[in-house]
Amino acid sequence: MSIFDNLVAGLGLVANFEAFLSLFIGVIIGTIGGAVPGMSVTMTVALTLPFTFAMTPITGILLLLGVYKGGVFGGSIPAILIKTPGTPASSATVMDGYPMAEKGEAGRALGMALWASCTADLISNLSLILFAGFLASFALSFRPPEFFTLILFSLTIISGVSGKSMLRGAFSAVMGLLLATVGLDLVYGTNRFTFGDPNLMGGLNFIAVLIGLFAIPEILSVVWKPGDAHDRTRGLGKNWVTFAEYKRSFKSIVRGSVIGVVLGSIPGIGAAPSAFLSYSEARRKSPKKENFGKGEIEGVAAAEAGNNGVAGATLIPLLSLGIPGDVITAIIIGAFMIHGLQPGPMMFVTNADLIYGLFIGLIVSSVFLFFIGSAAIRVFKFVADVPRSILFPSILVLCVYGVFAVNNNIFDVGVMFAMGALGFVMLRNDIPAAPFLIAYILGPMLEDNFRQAMLMSGGSPWILVSSPITWVFWGLTALTVTAIVRAGIKAGRNAVQKAVTEEG
Repeated sequence: MSIFDNLVAGLGLVANFEAFLSLFIGVIIGTIGGAVPGMSVTMTVALTLPFTFAMTPITGILLLLGVYKGGVFGGSIPAILIKTPGTPASSATVMDGYPMAEKGEAGRALGMALWASCTADLISNLSLILFAGFLASFALSFRPPEFFTLILFSLTIISGVSGKSMLRGAFSAVMGLLLATVGLDLVYGTNRFTFGDPNLMGGLNFIAVLIGLFAIPEILSVVWKPGDAHDRTRGLGKNWVTFAEYKRSFKSIVRGSVIGVVLGSIPGIGAAPSAFLSYSEARRKSPKKENFGKGEIEGVAAAEAGNNGVAGATLIPLLSLGIPGDVITAIIIGAFMIHGLQPGPMMFVTNADLIYGLFIGLIVSSVFLFFIGSAAIRVFKFVADVPRSILFPSILVLCVYGVFAVNNNIFDVGVMFAMGALGFVMLRNDIPAAPFLIAYILGPMLEDNFRQAMLMSGGSPWILVSSPITWVFWGLTALTVTAIVRAGIKAGRNAVQKAVTEEG
């Protein structure tokens, strides 16, 4: 089928009231979730996932994508108003957004954040549409050895950049890989690590692991260190962002969007590094660089362009290669799997109408984001003042409901709390959860492709270096490990020098 035929088929899937309503509601939910301090886009998407089970695939996935898009922007609201980023990616927005709020210009800052977010989101979505199909066509030539080295490279990146220490990231990924082996071995039909419990024969429930790993530790953290103090919400002020200010910041917005697309298409990088890199580049090239950090509106534009530019680009490796670009798309891949879909190059052949339907929905989401964001700036600023004593018990109820609703099995709720305890220990010890979850998802793919490669070669490991593509991924893996180890050594030396200086 031609691209035009696929677009028509995709339009036939998505051009209905239910699909657009789902996307619209998703953007609203995401914006609220992003605007509540203590919540996050990850947690909001995870809590929304169980509600997609009864929906059609296109409707359910559009709901989650809407939550994702809305949540990335929503994090800027508390970042600007109360200096509390709703999401980690909004941390860069604080640097100029909050000083503007202190001057009574919160409305201008939030308006620029919205315009920059929508522009970057549109650029990111267009990049997804242009490059995902090309990458999927290329990936159709991949065999098990190529997929094995690709997944290994992805895990290396994710382990290295998801936390302060590559060792902790690697440890987290290894735990995820080990947990992925629980259940029935599909090759030999034997039970692995089930301990005689039939509940474990199908492996650990993905939703239970996901919600337990991300939502429960946040609730336990609040119990561990109770406190309900919020700064006073700042007024929006009388002034609003002007088109002239948007035009002046346009270069920084486009530059930040491109940075977001490039970093977002690399699995494991995430939105926070993109936002800070975009901000630093805008500051470096701006004629008003001395104003950055003191309430410069271009700084808000650059930070928001950087983190929103990632949102569509993280779907490039997800749809074209079947590899999550970040932890949020790792959750979204669960929605595909629940509906019997496997993202990857073959999906562009077998489910092209669904892919192009999602593309159309993503473009529409940028329009929804603009109108919902405009209302959110005026209305949802009060959400930032929701007391934690009300917020987190409500989240806990949703967690239990969501996990139990998957299989109507109380065992899954127990798994959720066990994973929550593990996640809390990891949080307290600075062990990142993202490598764990992504390794848990990619683990079966890594194992299956390795075993298929060994069957193809009669047990010879040389098949794993048998093609130029495998050489490229082995080389990239080696370069990544080397770069991360060198960065760790340099950081260690700097810490020693700082300690020596302070003692002196």
